[in-house]
Amino acid sequence: MRMSLDIPQPAFILVRPQMGENIGAAARAMWNFGLDHMRVVAPRDGWPNERAVALASGAGRLLDQAGRMGSVAEALRDCTYVFATTGRSRGLTKPVVTPERAMAQARAIHAEGGKVGVMFGPERAGLENEDIVQANAIISVPVNPDFPSLNLAQCVLLTAYEWRRATVDVAPEVMEMAGTEFATGEEIAWLGDHFEERLGAAGFFFPETKAPGMKLNLRNMWARLPLTRADVQTLHGMLRQMVRWKDRG
Repeated sequence: MRMSLDIPQPAFILVRPQMGENIGAAARAMWNFGLDHMRVVAPRDGWPNERAVALASGAGRLLDQAGRMGSVAEALRDCTYVFATTGRSRGLTKPVVTPERAMAQARAIHAEGGKVGVMFGPERAGLENEDIVQANAIISVPVNPDFPSLNLAQCVLLTAYEWRRATVDVAPEVMEMAGTEFATGEEIAWLGDHFEERLGAAGFFFPETKAPGMKLNLRNMWARLPLTRADVQTLHGMLRQMVRWKDRG
């Protein structure tokens, strides 16, 4: 497990977490997206915590390096900008941003030499207002208003995912070619010729006056499909086998 990626990253601060299992799950979620700076403030069940290690799975070393802090102020001592996560209104005048916006801001702050901290509250009721007043902005996830509660590790995972998206170029879609490549225009044209030949022999193009339009539609269909060479070979083989089966009959 390689720790400390090359780019600066925010510190994820778990404030008074209650269950070791949730700390471990949060560590695993962080490492899924390349984050390893965890700080733990006054964990209820002590530290180190065997249940946290068990749930962390392959991210156990992240817990080994996590800093245990006695207070929120201590955990934020080197941060120049702090986000607090909460799912409910607190009556405090602060910017409220989505995880996506927050992590884009975090990237910009780090690029200018700053240090970002992200606070996550305890499982039962979340952060207290006394914690949130120490933050510059609030992160709020657009969840179902009838069921807004997120598990600690879920909230960590959502935020870590957005950090990864903000810092790594990820193609929104890729094509897994599985040992083949896309067919060329010439290969697709040959496939069209083969289909026209076999369909013509089967009497498909009827009546004759509609044959040109039917052939045009077939050619258009082949052009729309992202056929691979393997696809083209399969279709040619199907046509040949159908002719052999007919001849045997």
